[in-house]
Amino acid sequence: EVQLVESGGGLVQVGGSLRLSCAASGFVFDDYSMGWFRQAPGKRREAVSILSNRRDDIYYEPSVKGRFTISSDSAKHTVYLQMNSLKPADTAVYYCAARRGIDWFTESNKYAYWGQGTVVTVSS
Repeated sequence: EVQLVESGGGLVQVGGSLRLSCAASGFVFDDYSMGWFRQAPGKRREAVSILSNRRDDIYYEPSVKGRFTISSDSAKHTVYLQMNSLKPADTAVYYCAARRGIDWFTESNKYAYWGQGTVVTVSS
């Protein structure tokens, strides 16, 4: 059974930091591109950062570039999102997603597996 379990969300003040984790199980971790998406109230789900299955290609949504860092630990089957200099606009539910293969996309409908989401709230 495929499982993606996110953790690390919470309430933080403007300028603060959080590190999200996504523990994966039930599939061959290194065969999958991994992504972090977010969805704010009333908005569509958007890709925040994507890590290719070979871990050599990374996408960042322009508004987070330079503030967020995606990484992975193959031994732990875990992908991380380090979020620094957080802004109120970063407030959203953050989801981890997985897609098999070397191609990666920013469209959420290209990802077959999803976590339950973790809430990030940035207060001003």
